[in-house]
Amino acid sequence: MRITVFGAAGTAGTRIVSEAAARGHEVTAVGRGVEGLRTVPAGVRVRAADAADPEQVAAASIGSDLVVSATRPRPGREYELAAVAQALLDGLHGSGVRLLVVGGAGDLIVPGSGGSRVMESPDFPPDWRPIALACREQREIFAATATDVDWSYLSPPALLEPGVRRGVYRVGADELITDDAGDSRISMEDLAVALLDEAERPRHRRQRFTVGY
Repeated sequence: MRITVFGAAGTAGTRIVSEAAARGHEVTAVGRGVEGLRTVPAGVRVRAADAADPEQVAAASIGSDLVVSATRPRPGREYELAAVAQALLDGLHGSGVRLLVVGGAGDLIVPGSGGSRVMESPDFPPDWRPIALACREQREIFAATATDVDWSYLSPPALLEPGVRRGVYRVGADELITDDAGDSRISMEDLAVALLDEAERPRHRRQRFTVGY
């Protein structure tokens, strides 16, 4: 499979690139500049492009079977997520290229809460609210836009950190996945595993899904 990864220099993006390359896919790592892409695995191509520009999205995605977006804005620029979502849909329109997006966990439903969202919890950190709201707007753009793009939206669990690749995880839809202790987490390495599994065996077309241990 020919896979183009936007946000490839980020913490999630680097692991997605590595997982895709390890599985033998033909990978192009895309960032706003190539400086942060110097440590990609051997055989991975690098390219500079802006995911918020539909024309650059289209140009970078020519010949791809799948585009992955793992972009994450800097604090204070959370609004960029909505612009990137629309640019991806516009740039891939008519191309037949599938789209997988790594989003946020803030608007997942808390288990047993009667429908309350993670970001509505009293202990939700205030500093996380801007990115949580931006991720919700990002997801709503995909859900509400009439488009021919075959997209899927992956919401991580509450805690997503660098760790080890275990190769195991659970899958859900709109409800936060928690373990027996009530913790919601996954390593970035296993998030990449879950995303590539979805890429290779699609089960959530035009849907949001989530993963966790």
